[in-house]
Amino acid sequence: MRWSGSFGFVCGVAVIGAGAVCGAQERPAITGIAFVRMSSANHAASDAFYGKTLGFTKVTGPGGVDRYGVNEAQWLEVSARVDNGPPTRMPIVAFTTRDVAALERYLAAHKVGVADRLAGGGFTVRDPEGNVIGFMQTGAMKGKLQISPSGSSRRIIHAGFVVKDPAAEDGFYRGLLGFHTYWQGGQTDGHLDYMSLQVPDGSDWLEYMLDHGQTMDARQLGVMNHFSLGVAKMGDAVAALAKNGCTGADCTKTQMGRDGKVQLNLFDPDLTRVEFMEFLPSGTICCTAFKGKHPTDTEDQ
Repeated sequence: MRWSGSFGFVCGVAVIGAGAVCGAQERPAITGIAFVRMSSANHAASDAFYGKTLGFTKVTGPGGVDRYGVNEAQWLEVSARVDNGPPTRMPIVAFTTRDVAALERYLAAHKVGVADRLAGGGFTVRDPEGNVIGFMQTGAMKGKLQISPSGSSRRIIHAGFVVKDPAAEDGFYRGLLGFHTYWQGGQTDGHLDYMSLQVPDGSDWLEYMLDHGQTMDARQLGVMNHFSLGVAKMGDAVAALAKNGCTGADCTKTQMGRDGKVQLNLFDPDLTRVEFMEFLPSGTICCTAFKGKHPTDTEDQ
């Protein structure tokens, strides 16, 4: 089942931007990102990237889905690409909740039905634009992941994907789930391209990558649909990547983001962008001030 109501219908109010939360007293805490799943056309190539280059250890779960532990509460998944599947190579973004059963009931009460079940007791729904969004219980993977000392990061701090209608998406993420603005800005001053919405009970965020009608090939779509690994100092990530055998120019090419945070971008074999990002801004912050707390090396739980 898919999202089946507008913000006004579900919440009984007409204001989208006011930050109201439907049934806030009933909604369990949503504390951060649990996992991001990528689809792969070449299992060996993906394993070399996520296992060797990024330095994470693989555990194969139900259905042949590979899980790469980033920390004890967050992981990356890689599954086989389905023929004639969606163009995105990042089919699921999942968040952690303190009560997954209660959250399922809360969503059902607001006419958002379960799309699928996830191994480990979680579930997925579809947002207004059809993106698959998962929810996992806090501690669902405790003891089931292997954490490698070679990992290039110990935190997933955000994920982003193409959004065509931010007002419609806001009805779901802000209105129903309680996400709130962290930062927003654009590639140039006065232009809005990125909208970062922080989870209601933590510091991780979802980034709307606004679609202004441009035609995107696989590479451009991979730039937009991405996830971010957080680090305290980018030099530590560069050193870890070098130790793992990442020696190309992209492995050391850092840049200052529009949000004032140092970044480094790599692409997996299926062109999904992996954005390393420092937790704290150290440069000029464009466009708007930050409106939420910054992430740290420990995920909110």
